[in-house]
Amino acid sequence: MRITDLLTKDTILLNIQETTKEAVIDELIRKLDSAGKLADPKKFREAILAREAQSTTGIGEGIAIPHAKTSAVKTPAIAFGRSKVGVDYEALDGQPSHLFFMIAASEGANNTHLQTLSRLSTFLMDEKFRRKLDTATTVDEVLEAINQKEAEVVEEEKPASNKGLILAVTACPTGIAHTFMAADALKSKAKDLGYSIKVETNGSAGVENELTDKEIKEAVAIIVAADTAVEMDRFHGKHVISVPVAQAIKAPKELIEKASKQDAPVYNGKSGQKESPTKERTGFYKHIMSGVSNMLPFVVGGGILIAISFIFGIEAFNPEHETYHPIAEALMTIGGGNAFGLMIPVLAGFIAMSIANRPGFAPGMVGGLMAASGGAGFLGGLIAGFLAGYAVLGLRKVFSSLPKSLEGIKPVLLYPVFGILITGFVMLYIVIEPVVALNTAMENWLGNMGTGNLVLLGLILGGMMAIDMGGPINKAAFTFGIAMIDAGNLAPHAAVMAGGMVPPLGIALATTFFKNKFTKAEKDAGKTNYIMGASFITEGAIPFAAADPGRVIPSVIVGSAVAGALTMVFGIGLPAPHGGLFVIPLVNGNPLMYIAAILIGAAITALMLGFWKKDVKE
Repeated sequence: MRITDLLTKDTILLNIQETTKEAVIDELIRKLDSAGKLADPKKFREAILAREAQSTTGIGEGIAIPHAKTSAVKTPAIAFGRSKVGVDYEALDGQPSHLFFMIAASEGANNTHLQTLSRLSTFLMDEKFRRKLDTATTVDEVLEAINQKEAEVVEEEKPASNKGLILAVTACPTGIAHTFMAADALKSKAKDLGYSIKVETNGSAGVENELTDKEIKEAVAIIVAADTAVEMDRFHGKHVISVPVAQAIKAPKELIEKASKQDAPVYNGKSGQKESPTKERTGFYKHIMSGVSNMLPFVVGGGILIAISFIFGIEAFNPEHETYHPIAEALMTIGGGNAFGLMIPVLAGFIAMSIANRPGFAPGMVGGLMAASGGAGFLGGLIAGFLAGYAVLGLRKVFSSLPKSLEGIKPVLLYPVFGILITGFVMLYIVIEPVVALNTAMENWLGNMGTGNLVLLGLILGGMMAIDMGGPINKAAFTFGIAMIDAGNLAPHAAVMAGGMVPPLGIALATTFFKNKFTKAEKDAGKTNYIMGASFITEGAIPFAAADPGRVIPSVIVGSAVAGALTMVFGIGLPAPHGGLFVIPLVNGNPLMYIAAILIGAAITALMLGFWKKDVKE
């Protein structure tokens, strides 16, 4: 099947009129609907937006590929739209998008349809092809450019000089666009660099180009560019690079070069063989982040409900207190007694699950519950998660010699019984008591810190939030702040949130008051950073930091560090773990002084950027 069987004259828009992301999506949907391709336009729109919520389909290079596979599609089709002025589509490279391909795949689409849709994604990696689409003046010229490109496609050639075999696996949640674009980017760059490569794609049509045991054995290294789970145990003993699928699209050369140098940890799989230190660090962070990310909804929801209960009075939830209010008691029961009560068990459960897959979940949850009820708190939950996960990995090894006829009882009987038993005994008799003592010592230490030391702590926490903006250092500071809330010390998290709000707010101010220092696209993106900063979404600053790291990163670190230090000077405490501007009325202390600390930090960032950045000529 050819692409032009799906992209027809009546689904092409040479001059898109809309100028915003959602409006462009709506215009393309109307085009598909008017051509009779959709059974339910509203449901199709919901599917498109749900895919966008997972990650943007603005892949960079001026291209966006919104796509969905749903029963709302009557006939598989492609709509093409072109915007001369460009649209802010939240693209990976932060630049406006000009070419839009909306892919509509029906629920029962066969492999031929899906392979055709995927082939289009790979064509768009060719700059000459994109230029033809940019300059086409008629619908016929668009179709002719696509037909010519399809005619040029031949069997994949082997590189002239073979330096070794590199294998790759690509996968994304939908499996239509990113999966195949990543594969094409890796294949193209490997050919340029003189390497043989084979890429397995885990797309909507299932696994294609599957890697064989012989190929895995011969490979120099394996690149896994995936946002969904792929089969990993087959790579035991090989150097494996694991990255998000977008990384393979943005930086294929870097990945190929790392693979060629075997600059990657050896994958451990299930065998228990020792991994490299790099892998251990990566795994440790990954396991913690798995727990923290799954814990956050409980923390945020429960924490904000607790904070709202304080509006009625700090002790208003207590029936014995004179300020008692039944609504405050209800909010505290829901948020503190239940949602917050699940925080540590969920943290431990998902850490264990990240380590040992599903069999680790129950022992981790039980260990986390024991930590919470025993007063071991956040640190106890972390220990319980790792303890349970590695206990189950040990049990797998112990039970590996059992007859195959008993395989079925391992996950439903042996792992949960012995996993919970081991985790419970170790937590009860070894972990809880010393961790409780450590937590008490830490609380006393923080409570007795002088003003100077508190200011230093706030400066460090605030600066950490801006160093990598959503990365490991940022998450470490955020996790510490949550742990302190759980321990009853609210000051550290006030510094954390202030430090996290400053980078986007500072950049927004800079784009407003130093317009000559930024491009039009950056100034437009700067406006959205007001909202992102106010909402405590530090990642809004990332595109600016990526474009000019030498100036932006120091500026945001200084501003965030100052804001964090000022929160300590002003004696601010924050009971809510998230929410940004919207939870400032709930702070312990003067809310106006908290706002002042954030604005001072943002102003410092803006002034530094205005001073450092050079004028931009557009």
